[in-house]
Amino acid sequence: MPRVELVHDLVCARSYLAFTRLRRAVARHRAEGGAAELVLRPFRIRPEAPARGEPLFEVHRRERGEEIARAIRADRTLGAADDLTFRFDRAVFTNTYAAHHLTAQAAAQGRALRMAARLFRAYFTDGLHIADPTVLAGLAAEEGVRQEPDLTGQLDAELAHTRLLGSETGPVFLLDGRQVLHEEPTEEELLALLREGSG
Repeated sequence: MPRVELVHDLVCARSYLAFTRLRRAVARHRAEGGAAELVLRPFRIRPEAPARGEPLFEVHRRERGEEIARAIRADRTLGAADDLTFRFDRAVFTNTYAAHHLTAQAAAQGRALRMAARLFRAYFTDGLHIADPTVLAGLAAEEGVRQEPDLTGQLDAELAHTRLLGSETGPVFLLDGRQVLHEEPTEEELLALLREGSG
C-alpha cells in the first residue's frame, strides 16, 4: 500500500489546494479498489511569525508592496475550481505551531484529516486566528478532538525533520519516503501517482 506524505503549512494556500486534491484523489483511488495511506507532516513557512497574528494584507503590503497586496486581497478566483473559498481579505497571518500541535493531537485520535481541513478553512475562509487558544478549543470541539496529551516533544522532533524536507513556497509530496511531483499537482496527477504506487 503506497504511503503518501504531505509536508504542509496551514497558512500556505498551495498546501490547502494540495491537501484538498490529495484527499479527493485518495478517495477516488479507494473507490477503484486501491489502497493508500495519507499522512500529514507539519512544516512552518515562517517559524518566527508572532502568535499574536496580524492581517495577512499587512504582511503582503510590507513585503510585496501596496499594489500587489491589494490585488491578493481582492482575489476570489484561487480555489474556485476546487470548490474552495479563499478570503485573503479576512486572513489573520500567525504562527502555526499551536495549530500543528492540535493536528498532532487529532492524529493520535484518528482525526488528523478532518482537523486539518477545518483549520485550513478556519484560516483561509473564516478569517479565524488559528493561534488563539480559544479559537483552537472551539475548532477542536467541532471536530470532537481532545486537546490532550501534550505532544510538543513529538511535534518539535517532526518539525526539526521536516525543516530539511519542506519548502517555503509550497507543499512537498513524499511517496514511500521519496520526494515526488511539483508543488501544484492536479487531482488527476495525484490519482495517477497513487495508481502507479499500487502497481
